[in-house]
Amino acid sequence: MSDEKTITFTIDDAEVTGRPGQTILEAADEAGIYIPRLCAMKGLSPYGACRICTCMVNGRPQTACTFPIAEGMVVENETPELKEIRVSIVEMLFVEGNHFCMFCEASGKCELQALGYRLGMLAPKYPYQFPKREVDATHPDVMVDHNRCILCARCIRASDELDGKNVFGFINRGSEKKVGVSSGDGLCETRISAEDKAAEACPVGAILKKRTGYLVPIGERLYDWEPIGSDIEKTAIKP
Repeated sequence: MSDEKTITFTIDDAEVTGRPGQTILEAADEAGIYIPRLCAMKGLSPYGACRICTCMVNGRPQTACTFPIAEGMVVENETPELKEIRVSIVEMLFVEGNHFCMFCEASGKCELQALGYRLGMLAPKYPYQFPKREVDATHPDVMVDHNRCILCARCIRASDELDGKNVFGFINRGSEKKVGVSSGDGLCETRISAEDKAAEACPVGAILKKRTGYLVPIGERLYDWEPIGSDIEKTAIKP
């Protein structure tokens, strides 16, 4: 008889154990199984915005970052169909913004860029939209480049849940939706600091600390030698 405090289920036919209250993503991470994600970040509440972590759970699509584990559930993470969906989402994120990786300070540590590499994305099949978006560089230490924002809400949740400042929040709807700040005069009139968790939470290059760009040379950046998710996969228990 299994321990009532342990939940056993499978991910791609591999047996995984977890604890009550854990999400699929949390249990998978502890088991050394990488499930792609962008809006999920340790320390922040589950949000389910990007849909990159969508898995098939008992035959139905569910976001792994929000869906709780249950005894005997069957999770599919690595299938051709899911890879195709994930590639399409990443492609749409690229064409909906202005992402020029070769000129971006976040290149080499950008999670969107790294996911594109891991998933084998070559060139987006969708037409580029080239939206006109502004850059807020009014703050002495932090800047926001809305061209790169993917609306993951990590900065919003980090500012609220970790910094307790509520600097960021969504404004507008549809294609006009964007991250706004808690001042009509720009970032300079908010309480954000370069030491805030919100200034480090962005998975792309939308929020940057000034005077830190390009300090890490090519070859020493986060994803230069190992694909995104390698740190999780290294924790897998070898038979």
